Amino acid sequence: MAFHCWFVFLLLVSLCNNRVESEPTQDKQALLLFLSKIPHENRIVWNASDSACNWVGVGCDRSRSFVYSLRLPGVGLIGQIPNGTIGNLTRLRILSLRSNRLSGVLPPDFSNLMLLHSLFLQNNLFSGGFPESLTGLTRLTRLDISSNRFTGEIPSSVGNLTRLTGLFLQSNGFSGTLPSINISSLQNFNVSYNNLNGSIPEPLERFQASSFAGNVGLCGKPLTPCSSITPSPAPENPSNVPTGKPSKKLSKAAIIGISVGGGAALLLLFALILFFCFRGRARGQQPAKPPVAVATSAVPGAASTSSEIGLGGLELERNKLVFLDGAVYGFDLEDLLRASAEVLGKGSVGTSYKAVLDEGTTVVVKRLKDVAVSKKDFEQQVRLLGKIKHENVVPLRAFYYAKDEKLLVSDFMEAGSLSAILHGSRGSGRTLLSWEQRVKIALCTARGLAHLHHSAAVVHGNIKSSNILLRPNLDACISDYGLHPLFAPSAPPSRVAGYRAPEVLETRKPTSKSDVYSYGVLLLELLTGKPPNQALVGDDGLDLPRWVQSVVREEWTAEVFDAELVKYGSSEEEMVQLLQVAMACVSTVPDQRPPIEQVVSEIEELHEKSKLESPKAGFDPQTPTSD
Repeated sequence: MAFHCWFVFLLLVSLCNNRVESEPTQDKQALLLFLSKIPHENRIVWNASDSACNWVGVGCDRSRSFVYSLRLPGVGLIGQIPNGTIGNLTRLRILSLRSNRLSGVLPPDFSNLMLLHSLFLQNNLFSGGFPESLTGLTRLTRLDISSNRFTGEIPSSVGNLTRLTGLFLQSNGFSGTLPSINISSLQNFNVSYNNLNGSIPEPLERFQASSFAGNVGLCGKPLTPCSSITPSPAPENPSNVPTGKPSKKLSKAAIIGISVGGGAALLLLFALILFFCFRGRARGQQPAKPPVAVATSAVPGAASTSSEIGLGGLELERNKLVFLDGAVYGFDLEDLLRASAEVLGKGSVGTSYKAVLDEGTTVVVKRLKDVAVSKKDFEQQVRLLGKIKHENVVPLRAFYYAKDEKLLVSDFMEAGSLSAILHGSRGSGRTLLSWEQRVKIALCTARGLAHLHHSAAVVHGNIKSSNILLRPNLDACISDYGLHPLFAPSAPPSRVAGYRAPEVLETRKPTSKSDVYSYGVLLLELLTGKPPNQALVGDDGLDLPRWVQSVVREEWTAEVFDAELVKYGSSEEEMVQLLQVAMACVSTVPDQRPPIEQVVSEIEELHEKSKLESPKAGFDPQTPTSD
């Protein structure tokens, strides 16, 4: 019996090890072959000795046994996709190759991608007829081949893709009549700016006129009714061909009437041409793109609860989303314009939105306000920030600059902000932050700030709990760093109310010393549970540092600590040690504040002590953390 149990144990261990070490070998070979056969810029770096699941742009399933997604937008791929490469990724679900310079026809082995549900090939140079290899991919839910050079008729076999929710064929050279595409799940449809003609089939009449714009030969609902189009007149009989009937001369009045009518018709035709020209130019500036919406209701007849980020006026012909530090990510400006989004918060430098992109990627888009520098200075500062890489600093991924819009794009942190967790609802269902977890957050934040000050030579300028973002394992990351040079000199004090160092009121310029002060206030916030930027503390209306000093001066030190920490028996000795660190940081004299490296060292010692205790309560990442 003992031998049997031991054998089962070894078998389970072996299975677990096989799962951990599994590698999509065949898919890896297909990807390496693809990269070796197609010209590309140096933005794709795949290490053949590493697992394909760790490569940029490649996503695997949970068991790491096959490639689930391949996202390589805007990475400089050139030429025709070789047969026997991507088509061999037979378990692929998501493929995005948009915004490259891919050309020619799609390889026939794309028909092998039977499990594919999202295909994004827009903004390339593909040509030929509608790819037949795609019409058999019956699991497709989104198909975007817009802004290419496809020609010929749109086949009726597109109707076989019965799971489609989005079909985007605009800005190509498709001609002929529209097939009757009757797909009940289809929510987004666009064939604008092709060479289509004839009447719009009844199943497609439910879409807006913009879905069909730029096809001068199309008619019917929602465009101009086909019956209103005047047929071309029969050609006049040449004067030297007898008709068998006596000719009749037109009266002078008839000639004048015909002339006036003809002139009016010419004027109308000229006006229509101008209308479509200007409309086409506008479309060139603003390709079909729904604005980013917040909490959009999909219930027919329900009151709309959507609101817009307001990106509809971007100068897309001159500006684009710029990715930082040569990185490759699976989204672009078109994704952001199409994404559903929700407001995360309105801060001192702008409004932040959580944007969920079509391909499943989630990012944070910050719409900056009151930017007071030129495009050159803006780009220079943001590119500097984009080079900062540290596990406790939220990486800046991309930026957008236009006259009326400045956007920053960064990673989304699932667990939310420290402010939301620390000051959220304190009802009975809330899980509190344990002492060990608070020390861990304090340490991660200090490490991130130390990296900014010394490795990146950047002053944060806006340390506060809402800018401390958390991963599910409670690793803390600093966000919104180094943005103060983008704003007017008078802006910083109001932007860090409650956390600002006294000298910033006069100099109006944050420094590494003022960052340490703001970090000290953050430590007091973790210790007391009180939000310093919402209200003055205590009966005397003191700010948080002065209130803590007044309590400690009266030897009521235990009274300053968060009741939730005291309730669960946290170590008062350790809390006092962290309090001493915090009080040193919030010294009113800048030179008396410790350097951030010293703070890191002291909190590391404290963190080792706190880990020896087993917390009786802790943060549950499943607990809602929104404000």
